[in-house]
Amino acid sequence: MAVNWGGLVGVIIFYGIILAIGLYASRRIKDKTSMEDVMLAGRNIGLFVGIFTMTATWVGGGFINGTAEAVHDKGLVWAQAPWGYSCSLIVGGRFFAKKMRESGYVTMLDPFQKKFGKRMGGMLFLPALSGELFWSSAILAALGSTFSVILDINKTASIIISACIAMFYTLFGGLYSVAYTDVVQLSCIGLGLWLSIPFAFTNEHVSSISLTKEDWLGSWDSRKSGIWVDYGFLLIFGGIPWQVYFQRVLSAKTARYAQILSYTAGAGCMFMTIPSILIGALGASTDWEATDYGRNATDSSLILPLVLQYLTPQGVSIIGLGAVCAAVMSSADSSLLSASSMFSRNIYKLLIRQDASEREILWIMRCSILVAGAIATTLAITIDSIYGLFHLCSDFVYVILFPQLLCVVYVEFANTYGSITAYFIGLLLRLGGGEEILGLKSFIKYPYYDEAEDLQLFPFRTFSMLMSLGTLLSVSYLTRYLFTNGILAKEYDVLECVTNQRKPEDAPKITMKTIEFDNEIPELKDGEKPKGVYNGNGMVNPGAEIEF
Repeated sequence: MAVNWGGLVGVIIFYGIILAIGLYASRRIKDKTSMEDVMLAGRNIGLFVGIFTMTATWVGGGFINGTAEAVHDKGLVWAQAPWGYSCSLIVGGRFFAKKMRESGYVTMLDPFQKKFGKRMGGMLFLPALSGELFWSSAILAALGSTFSVILDINKTASIIISACIAMFYTLFGGLYSVAYTDVVQLSCIGLGLWLSIPFAFTNEHVSSISLTKEDWLGSWDSRKSGIWVDYGFLLIFGGIPWQVYFQRVLSAKTARYAQILSYTAGAGCMFMTIPSILIGALGASTDWEATDYGRNATDSSLILPLVLQYLTPQGVSIIGLGAVCAAVMSSADSSLLSASSMFSRNIYKLLIRQDASEREILWIMRCSILVAGAIATTLAITIDSIYGLFHLCSDFVYVILFPQLLCVVYVEFANTYGSITAYFIGLLLRLGGGEEILGLKSFIKYPYYDEAEDLQLFPFRTFSMLMSLGTLLSVSYLTRYLFTNGILAKEYDVLECVTNQRKPEDAPKITMKTIEFDNEIPELKDGEKPKGVYNGNGMVNPGAEIEF
């Protein structure tokens, strides 16, 4: 098969349009030296653009390719990501979006560092970063597979070029560029995929999907019901603690808008997954040996590009390819911006150089975009399973970050002792279950473990998450009780998060500007002194006086 020059020209034109829109949108930044303007578009994202960018962020290459792969390989009953992430957006909008937006945070990690301290926030950055990188690599891998099938060009080259373009306009435009390109990209996804469906349905080599429903609906295996439940909860609750989601929540004009964006995007994800489901069903209903492909479609990860290439006219397949490109770009740019935003603010600014100027932070953010893009591109080239990455990218976020997010938003007595203990308990229990993609063997045999298949049938991810949550609550409550009741002397509060070892006269003098991101100063009566002391963890302890 020769290079598809018509398709290649079409892709070049599409990339040119996206690049032009991204650079044009960057001109909307009012203050290019303002961290908030670049990271959050000045908190000025309206409903129309907001709905498009929230939906397009989730409907990426991993989403549409992975859904078609799962339907073709295991059946619709096991394709959980579409409804799982849709529910995740709705749950996030109901319980987290309003509280986070009203608090005025800049990144998802801000409340963690405010409550648990800067260093603990730095530790929580690691699972958040791994989630963003795995997500980016999954969607870049999806694009490479599509290019290799439809255009017959090198997979590695296509992944590298696509990542470079996404990095380029994100470097200059921040969230404005990402959001405005998302409007075009989501429109292209809808047009390209829906347009291909009627042509694929009417192809002479495709049987009626009603006659092959046993192949694409899949069959229920009660023995693996624990796995199904595990992934269901993982996708719903593990889909919430993502910077890529909260970046849009925090950029909304109002807290109410943030909730509406979440609800609408949840419905949008369900609608946009329909063509991918149908493509997976059509792939399972096709006599591939009778097509120009000439052999059985044994690699389910390629089923979407195969349907576009061999079951639709060339012009339609090129438009469909544009849809896949759009899906990849809409998610890759968002993840790169999210990872770099967290690093530049929560790691570099708050841990490494507290006195760094906003201009310096923005340059660090741009460098971080390049590094994150390089790592995601490397993972996309070296790891094979798209749908495996699609699930793996939520594992550590679900087990480690979700319990922590729940507690910083809703549990007043949660503290750093509980946070750090829960972190390692969750990590140990999750890694103990093994991970096939990473070649990690199980060293914890959970109930119903299948020795023959080396398979965990118990929902160990959800168990790990619940144990992490329980640990955080119990250790936080216990340490608070022990210190506040004098059972343990305050000298043993080494993390300074329950009591404070400093005497009031030893407390550092701080200004309102120093704690502008930490705590609101209560209104005081005439002659009354404010109580509390800054303890180095980014928190104010109500046990001592504070000087201004």
